[in-house]
Amino acid sequence: MTDFAPRTAVITGGASGIGLGIAKRLAASGAKVMVADLAGPALNRANDIDNITAQLCDVSDLAQVEALAEAAFDQFGSVDLVMNNAGQGGVRGKMWEVDPDAVRAHFDVNYWGVWNGCRAFAPRLIAQDTPSAIYNTGSENSWFCAVRQTAAYIAAKHAVLGMTESLRDDLPDHVHAGLIIPGWVFTPLGPEQFMKFGMDAEDYVDIVLPQILSRRRFVVSHGYNQIRIDERMDELAASYEAYALPPKDDVKHDVQLVMEQLRRAASSE
Repeated sequence: MTDFAPRTAVITGGASGIGLGIAKRLAASGAKVMVADLAGPALNRANDIDNITAQLCDVSDLAQVEALAEAAFDQFGSVDLVMNNAGQGGVRGKMWEVDPDAVRAHFDVNYWGVWNGCRAFAPRLIAQDTPSAIYNTGSENSWFCAVRQTAAYIAAKHAVLGMTESLRDDLPDHVHAGLIIPGWVFTPLGPEQFMKFGMDAEDYVDIVLPQILSRRRFVVSHGYNQIRIDERMDELAASYEAYALPPKDDVKHDVQLVMEQLRRAASSE
């Protein structure tokens, strides 16, 4: 993990909240930043900030995300940092009571929006053959259930974790992939009377931006999350200890080890 100084960046969901906070900080350092978001006053205001260009984009539409990538590379020539950050608050209610169509629409943004960003930008970052990074915005809800009765949001954020980890294996060394794991931050993601109790967005940027510039695999902020994560991991470890085959007896079933052995055998033939 080495520091890099992105000269250009593309941030979806960049007209407000975490995305805008990071965009403004990068722009102040001299980077050229393209923020993508839905039409509205926030996007217009972002366009008035020095070194920031606003681009209309609905991340749930792959064609629009491809157009965003084309616009960024046409304007900048190359892109050093991509943040697939756009998201929306979850559908609320008990899982069996919420509207399935609303859940699908939610996944179109919070999951497929991130997928579309990776699909559009990854091949281009690979081809430019210079150090770069893709960061996907997950959540503390990628690791545990922070807010009850938000199954769609929690499931989508767990899926973003898995997708990002898989993406890492698909990329060459010069393209880094990482997951941003916000805890409770004061953003427009939910009602202000609730969100205002979260961490100040500027304080959040102070914590996470150095990690992004160091190309960390996981970008963290809220220390109490570790307690919640440990609650799940401790139970998981207890089940493995009580019921699973010991690792030394299960080597022959480990997918990664077996696949590596098969690759070696094939290459030696």
